[in-house]
Amino acid sequence: MDRILAETYPDARCELDFDNAFELLVVTVISAQTTDRRVNAVRPTLFAAYPDPASMAAADRDRLETILGPLGFFRAKTDALLKLSAALVERFDGQVPGRLDDLVTLPGVGRKTANVVLGNAFGVPGITVDTHFGRLSRRFGWTDETDPVKAEHAVGALFPKRDWTMLSHHVIWHGRRCCHAKEPACGACPLARLCPAFGEGPTDPEAAATLLKTQGPA
Repeated sequence: MDRILAETYPDARCELDFDNAFELLVVTVISAQTTDRRVNAVRPTLFAAYPDPASMAAADRDRLETILGPLGFFRAKTDALLKLSAALVERFDGQVPGRLDDLVTLPGVGRKTANVVLGNAFGVPGITVDTHFGRLSRRFGWTDETDPVKAEHAVGALFPKRDWTMLSHHVIWHGRRCCHAKEPACGACPLARLCPAFGEGPTDPEAAATLLKTQGPA
């Protein structure tokens, strides 16, 4: 199934824009309850003003809130970035650590965010169990687990570690473009013959094709 997804989405990658590990950590933290496209839109202004942990830790709260305003929940996200940046400065000399055990000690950073950063900024294999990955891994019959950490371990046991990061991208891209939560495009799915959940959405190819998206949610 992963090979088919790899062929279907040869350009699969992290859809958050970033230039370094700090940027990826920040944009992943602020992507909660908004879309990657909106985060990518505020990213240039955010990092022009605060290019590193030291400058962000010393940021004027009102100015940072203004920059994050379009994302929603901007007060909570401002608070998260101030605490995160301060922790990086105080405990890691302003550097993003490259170990999961260190990353998850940072304010606002759980295993999902840590695995995104490790896999895409450090080349350390990791499985990112977001809502799409969790939903699809259950539909595919890879696991029954609803707890993200348990699902991560269960699916990880099925695949070589070297494949974990790209597996995450393949599954997440498929979840955003085809295997939707409410109405999956079953009749247009490249995994139709292999998927135990086939039939949860329209099976007619023409009807299903109208549900396909060319990119993730706006």
